[in-house]
Amino acid sequence: KLATEFPSEDIFLMTTSPVIKAVTNFKQVSKTLEEFDVEEQPSSLLEKRYPNIKVIQSGVKQLKSDEHKIFTGDGKEYMYEKLCLCAGAKPKLIFEGNPYVLGIRDTDSAQAFQKNLAQSERIVVVGNGGIALELVYEIQGCEVIWAIKDKAIGNTFFDAGAAEFLIPKLTAEKREPPIECKRTKYAMEGSKEKERPIAVSDKLGSALGPDWHEGLCLKGTKEFSHKVHIEILCEVKKIHLQQEFIQLQRTSLTFPKEEKNVEPDEVLWPVYVELTNGKIYGCNFIVSATGVVPNVEPFLDGNHFAVGEDGGLKVDEHMHTSLPDIYAAGDICTASWEPSPVWHQMRLWTQARQMGWYAAKCMAADTVGESIDMDFSFELFAHVTKFFNYKVVVLGKYNAQGLGSDHELMLRCTKGQEYVKVVMQNGRMMGAVLIGETDLEETFENLILNQMDLSAYGEDLLNPDIDIEDYFD
Repeated sequence: KLATEFPSEDIFLMTTSPVIKAVTNFKQVSKTLEEFDVEEQPSSLLEKRYPNIKVIQSGVKQLKSDEHKIFTGDGKEYMYEKLCLCAGAKPKLIFEGNPYVLGIRDTDSAQAFQKNLAQSERIVVVGNGGIALELVYEIQGCEVIWAIKDKAIGNTFFDAGAAEFLIPKLTAEKREPPIECKRTKYAMEGSKEKERPIAVSDKLGSALGPDWHEGLCLKGTKEFSHKVHIEILCEVKKIHLQQEFIQLQRTSLTFPKEEKNVEPDEVLWPVYVELTNGKIYGCNFIVSATGVVPNVEPFLDGNHFAVGEDGGLKVDEHMHTSLPDIYAAGDICTASWEPSPVWHQMRLWTQARQMGWYAAKCMAADTVGESIDMDFSFELFAHVTKFFNYKVVVLGKYNAQGLGSDHELMLRCTKGQEYVKVVMQNGRMMGAVLIGETDLEETFENLILNQMDLSAYGEDLLNPDIDIEDYFD
């Protein structure tokens, strides 16, 4: 976006990664919903397309904001007129520096995971967001103990009802063949030969695209397809290595079967996870899929940025940080403007793309001294994704975020086919979750955006015999 706004200016893209993540197959599904793929491409493609972009493959060592200078890891320094920080976020590991704890955030860590899984009989997955959900669904031939701190799975995206709708898919033996993934993947030259150490390196890759598990063979050593046991309302209290565990003289548990009496485990495992509910399970390794923290480290030293509660750089409605000529976008920033009543920030690819695009527009407007309106994509939270091979659309305050107890839910559910939930407040639609091919996303998007009073329709709003899209066309 910057390259097209400033065709005669030099634009530097600094990145530690040899590849860039490009948005491809972009489709505007509706006013605010968009679908796209994220593809790794060599940075030379970007430079070919926009001659004024130069990609500098190096990490940032230091930012001196008062001098408008950036110092890179390879000892060089660069002056800037305007700077946008898009360094994303890094995985929030449950325990730093433990070789048996793997965080999954980028392509490298996903490959390390795949390699470890191939030799594993049991793993523990900790976390309850999108990556944990997909992971647990895709893993075959390996026992999975899934520890979540909430009552129900997928809490960042769903409520307990949607979770119940999805759970049968976890235990189903017959799997649909995965949808073919027809995309080019680029690897660094020679990256295959070098063995990656098991502990995740400090070099941060960029976040995985929405269908990162495509093309990875997520299979353990066993012959069965799915074996998942969910431990709810608990977190990891401690991790014991094998020796420590033997000295503790405590019992660990076998994989729980249908009958409730749980046997002590005879097998010796490389590592043991003690949960806050008192249970201990042995496993080959632990996947920490517990969300991300904004990657602000290299920029804070010597600069007085205003930082949000979640650790991100605070930005105003024009994506300015608190320092002159410095903007931020995506996972690294914390939206600190008064948001629309049906929008909230969530560290997802869709918002990263929207914020990046909008930040470039703001930088351009500031340079020529024009004022600019807030981008329409911040009017309504809208995200479309796939979980367990179902299409999933979440709109507005889909989990009644921030609405207190003053709201009601309406549900429609056809087992194995669709799940529709709307969040209503004072007769107005505030949010919705749509799982399956419901074809309701555009209608609901409009109803949330125009805040029409729907009290007259009552339960009929979700009546399957009434063609609601036609009605509100």
